[in-house]
Amino acid sequence: MKRLIQQIAHLESLAKNATRFAIVVVFIWIGSLKFFTYEADGIVPFVANSPFMSSFYNHPEDYKTHQNKEGEFIAENHEWHIENNTYGFSKGLGIFLIGVGVLVALHKVAPLWSMVGSLLVFLMTLGTLSFLITTPESWVPNLGDTDYGFPFLSGRGRLVVKDLVILGGALITMSQSAQLYLKRNKA
Repeated sequence: MKRLIQQIAHLESLAKNATRFAIVVVFIWIGSLKFFTYEADGIVPFVANSPFMSSFYNHPEDYKTHQNKEGEFIAENHEWHIENNTYGFSKGLGIFLIGVGVLVALHKVAPLWSMVGSLLVFLMTLGTLSFLITTPESWVPNLGDTDYGFPFLSGRGRLVVKDLVILGGALITMSQSAQLYLKRNKA
């Protein structure tokens, strides 16, 4: 048993690399999905309710009457989303997310830029976590059950709260890249 614990104790380097890989995959994958209608439609409640992002939409206050379920296509709602800038914002966000994922991946080649990428992940994750406060759809609605509101996370809320793990991972990758940068640039 002691031997197993000793082997586990030496996993730190592998754990840091796995954390970096996970952040890169998540940001590039999710960023790529932002170019698809269902994903753009899915982030509307978060963006529309955010005091920091709602200005990217032309009519954020009207989003509830134009929501689509995942995979659902309603032509009238689609037209509203075009006019609302839902898809334009989502594509811009996708480009940003992919770029950040690439920066984080550049750890060995450009550690300073990778550190900046990790800092952006950290800051963006704080923004994402703010959705727990700003987005009513993050909590189970009062539809008759006694379990609703805080602390009962809805599907959207459960998706958002997982970003706490990414927040911690960003600190790890940021620190790792800063250490490599300093090591290579000793004066």
